[in-house]
Amino acid sequence: MEKNLKEHWETVYATKTPQEVSWTQEKPMISLDLIASFQLDKSASIIDIGGGDSLLVDFLLDLGYTNISVLDISAHAIERAKVRLGDKARLITWIVSDINDFAPTEMYDLWHDRAAFHFLTNSKDIERYVKLVSNQAKNLVVGTFSTNGPFKCSGLEITQYDEKELGELFEPLGFDLQSTKRDDHMTPFGTTQNFVFASFSKVGKS
Repeated sequence: MEKNLKEHWETVYATKTPQEVSWTQEKPMISLDLIASFQLDKSASIIDIGGGDSLLVDFLLDLGYTNISVLDISAHAIERAKVRLGDKARLITWIVSDINDFAPTEMYDLWHDRAAFHFLTNSKDIERYVKLVSNQAKNLVVGTFSTNGPFKCSGLEITQYDEKELGELFEPLGFDLQSTKRDDHMTPFGTTQNFVFASFSKVGKS
């Protein structure tokens, strides 16, 4: 199953342009605003989970952040991002991995995910993810499809969340909920998807 999931995403990124996938954003403003709200030093370690060829990394580099990692299951997605960034690509730590297999050895100052978490539909995978974030991150920005959003993305089942559900997942493991925000994301092909974003700080580690 995991191999099939990787094959799915490799095919998506090998055959579709950014204007042909729903998640493309010209500027990920909510993510940038929530990241800025933590007032992190520009040398802070930031990881973007499921970053693919998202433009978030471009904006973070332009803002002066110097310790950025991008993880994606698709090598094609990572390669596209590298090509787009050109010489700047060497400034990024690129990680090709299924989030279910990811075993980081460092503590991240900020963990950002607008792409991967809502694709976890198995309760054990969700539990593992939450524990992973708790163990490896001081701050968290997560964006998922909301309870008013789609039930599927790229042909795959997803898990919807609301603000209360996100809090109930992360707060028991030591995160304080800082803020939430809803967003009607306009896809490149004119449809609307409702997202819910939440930011958290780890108690005693912020």
